[in-house]
Amino acid sequence: MSRDRSRDRSKDRSSERSKDRSSDRSRRRSRDRSRDRSSRKDAPKVREKRRRKPSQYWDIPPPGFEHISPYQYKAMQAAGQIPATLFAAPGTVPVPIVGSTLTRQARRLYVGNIPFGCSEEEMMDFFNSQMHECGFAQAPGNPVLASQINLDKNFAFLEFRSIDETTQAMAFDGINFKGQSLKIRRPHDYQPMPGMSETPQITVPGVISTVVADSPHKIFIGGLPNYLNEDQVKELLMTFGHLRAFNLVKDSATGLSKGYAFCEYKDINITDQAIAGLNGMQLGDKKLIVQRASVGAKSGPLAQPGAALATPVQIQVPGLQTVAGGLGQPTEILCLMNMFTEEDLQDDEEYDDILKDIEDECAKYGTVKSIEIPRPISGVDVPGVGKVFVEFSSSLESQKAQQSLTGRKFANRVVVTSFLDPDKYHQRQFQ
Repeated sequence: MSRDRSRDRSKDRSSERSKDRSSDRSRRRSRDRSRDRSSRKDAPKVREKRRRKPSQYWDIPPPGFEHISPYQYKAMQAAGQIPATLFAAPGTVPVPIVGSTLTRQARRLYVGNIPFGCSEEEMMDFFNSQMHECGFAQAPGNPVLASQINLDKNFAFLEFRSIDETTQAMAFDGINFKGQSLKIRRPHDYQPMPGMSETPQITVPGVISTVVADSPHKIFIGGLPNYLNEDQVKELLMTFGHLRAFNLVKDSATGLSKGYAFCEYKDINITDQAIAGLNGMQLGDKKLIVQRASVGAKSGPLAQPGAALATPVQIQVPGLQTVAGGLGQPTEILCLMNMFTEEDLQDDEEYDDILKDIEDECAKYGTVKSIEIPRPISGVDVPGVGKVFVEFSSSLESQKAQQSLTGRKFANRVVVTSFLDPDKYHQRQFQ
């Protein structure tokens, strides 16, 4: 009995010692946490300096293409020289290029002279069918991803899944669709590779292109009665041989013939024969004027006695006239426009970021001596608001920057450029 009580007391003391040790550990942990909170509370606060974000305005090159200029990249993209995928870092998924927004500019085609009442589905079905029939489709499925039609202005845009298929589809220029000869062109924002051909590798049998290239064999046909349509004029011209290209010039607003056209024969040896046979021909109350379109080109011998001699005619095609002066005389002052709105210049931090971004980018092309970005002032008409004026150390550097920055995007806006007279710049006579 005595031994049992002794064991019980021993157990009680052991239990009490265990509880004491546990209580000591808890008190120590509590003191340590208290000291940590106190030290963090008493530590002096370090104010972080505002770190300027990387450029959020200029177009950022895709991974792997940081070593080339945006203009070169756009040219390579348009020429189909960008690979099907841009490989990301090891272990990550490649970024697809075909069908992505990155190449959308080079995968779109303008289609003019479309039939009235044509639907977007009909356009897609027609071109997808033609692509497969002619062997232009490079993979199963439909090459045309989307169609957008403007019925008011009688044109459409087609978006293809790849750059190569888009280029091949250019061969359909002049194809007949529901009685209309379609005009297929690259969009205005398309940037081709300088010095490289942008034409398809294969021609489509029976299709006469609507693009008559400038060459010594390009023929001008004037004095056409306005009531003649494309098929009637082509039928007249094809009495001498097969046509490579033909374009009846029409009024963009009404779609009616302007009375003149251009053509080129597949066999260039019959050019003179066709000119001789058609020049001076009487059609209704009009007499045809047919001659080589190139300036200073030789006139062919007139086969018909008494045929009227062609009087040299200067053709001015609407939309092709150049504005006198263009960008202006190159100077060391480059003016950048269409880059931001007046609201973008209100915030001081955003203004500083814009200024720094532009300065850093322009410094790649020469020494930037100064930059002026006029800011709006409430109730005051500030000249030059919305423009950027960059002073380089020489006009050569300014021209280099102009060639590289024109057409670039800044805050999703296409950059427009011109030059400013240095005297006006230093006198702050901004325009």
